[in-house]
Amino acid sequence: MKRRLLRFLGWAGYALVLAVLFVAAGYLSFSRFVRSGGTEVPDLVGRPQAELATLAEERGLECRVREGSGRYDDLVPAGHALSQIPPAGSLVKRGATIKVVLSQGPRLMEVPDVRGKALQAAQVTLAAAGLGVGRTAGVHTLDAKPGSVHEQFPIAGERVGKASQVNLYLATSSKASTFLMPDLVYRDHETVRSFFERRGFRMGSVKFEPYESLATGVVLRQFPLAGHPLRRQDVISLVVVSPPVEGIRG
Repeated sequence: MKRRLLRFLGWAGYALVLAVLFVAAGYLSFSRFVRSGGTEVPDLVGRPQAELATLAEERGLECRVREGSGRYDDLVPAGHALSQIPPAGSLVKRGATIKVVLSQGPRLMEVPDVRGKALQAAQVTLAAAGLGVGRTAGVHTLDAKPGSVHEQFPIAGERVGKASQVNLYLATSSKASTFLMPDLVYRDHETVRSFFERRGFRMGSVKFEPYESLATGVVLRQFPLAGHPLRRQDVISLVVVSPPVEGIRG
């Protein structure tokens, strides 16, 4: 029994010595690597292109954007780093190059022209373009076949996100003058104004408010609200993103 205990203690001591040697070797290797000019790769994913070179230079590294390798992504904005090689946290020598792929933002689809088509044909056309049908409403017109698409919103040629919905206005022989108010939020103000004015609707006041993450002229709020009845004599009011205010120079 005593001999077994001594043998166990001997093996345990041997294992401990090996572990100490392994840790020491790792530490010495890391220290030598650092002294020879090693550094840790920064995390560039999600950063705008304008910041990439500076972040890399702070670690003594270079950053190179892989031309022609951009990819669409629904989460990472266009012009921001989507992926990098080597990955963040890797240990490399100073002067090494980080290769970055930029995001092209969400894939935008061009809205096809479905005016004049029957509702079912319009649905097929939109589905083939990766889009869907939103609200449908009847509009009185004398120059279109009843049941066909008289107008659409967004208009043909506009670029929208994948799976976006297109509202359709179907020609009807009814003389009803009440329409369905479409959703104008996130639409371009000039496009919206032109759309309604050409059809005889009244555009009222436009209020401008700052909003950093949206482009100038984008609609923030509307009245009447989307889905509410709309008559030609009703006034349409909008709240729109204002232009950025330039700083005062001394």
